Amino acid sequence: MKIDELRVFLERTQEPKGFFLNKDRSFVHDLLSGLITNRDRYGYMCCPCRLSSGDRQKDTDIICPCEYREQDVAEYGSCYCGLYVSKDWNKELIKHQFVPERRPFTK
Repeated sequence: MKIDELRVFLERTQEPKGFFLNKDRSFVHDLLSGLITNRDRYGYMCCPCRLSSGDRQKDTDIICPCEYREQDVAEYGSCYCGLYVSKDWNKELIKHQFVPERRPFTK
C-alpha cells in the first residue's frame, strides 16, 4: 500500500468514527511514510513516534490506531503523534497543545 492509498483508506475508515487526519498534509505524509516503513520492517504498522520492540505482542498497544488515540483525542483534540485529530482541532476551534505520552515506560 502506498502513502496516498493509506491516507484514503484511513480517511474512509476513521472519519465515520470521529477521527480525522491532521490537516497538515506534509506532516501526515511523513507519518504515513513512517507507518509504512514500520510495516515493512516489523510486519505491522506501529506508531512512528514511539519505539517498537519488534515484537507484535509487546507492541499491540501502539499498532495504529494505537489504544491511546481515543482518550488523547477526547482530552486534547489530537493523538500523541498528531496523525489523528478531532474536527474542531483541524478547524482550530480548540487549543493545539502538547499531548503527553500515556504508554507505560515498562513496555
